[in-house]
Amino acid sequence: MLPSQSTVTLVRHPRTPAPVVRLIEVHAARSADGGLHLAYCLRGDMARLLIPAPETSGSADGLWEHTCFEAFVGVAGETAYHEFNFSPSGQWAAYAFSGYRERDTTRALCTPPQMRATLTAGRLELEAVLAHECLPPTSGNATLQIALSAVVEAIDTIDGSHSYWALHHPVALPDFHQRAGFALELAPPPAFA
Repeated sequence: MLPSQSTVTLVRHPRTPAPVVRLIEVHAARSADGGLHLAYCLRGDMARLLIPAPETSGSADGLWEHTCFEAFVGVAGETAYHEFNFSPSGQWAAYAFSGYRERDTTRALCTPPQMRATLTAGRLELEAVLAHECLPPTSGNATLQIALSAVVEAIDTIDGSHSYWALHHPVALPDFHQRAGFALELAPPPAFA
């Protein structure tokens, strides 16, 4: 039986050096109401990273161009999935896809996620809680397949300014939309099972 929660370590894509990041871990858990709770923890040299400054919380495009955390959520056996971007600034984005990189603009997405970011010496933490209605429509009693990822922007560009982190990198270039990268499976919570 699959667990309804898990803590995983993201790995850097081999083509993107990241000497200032030591570790990125993510704890993912299905909530009793069918939602999804994500807790990201990045450890590294925060003084050498570009961390977006706090802004008014709201939906925004292009968050992946700077340091942000991401989750791609699908249901086993289905091609549709949702993408969520969470910025340390407090901004977020949500997108629905009917298949690989095929935007589904007919699907109304969710209420804003509950988010909290904390920056301390050597550590950036971000928590995001997605309500059940934010997830793919058949997710309540189904196993979720999740791709967890992060884009990290460094101040210096000697080694490249962006590094790309994921639970699994299935192709030669960073591509978080690849379904083979949806490597974390979480069972529905007991109330839904």
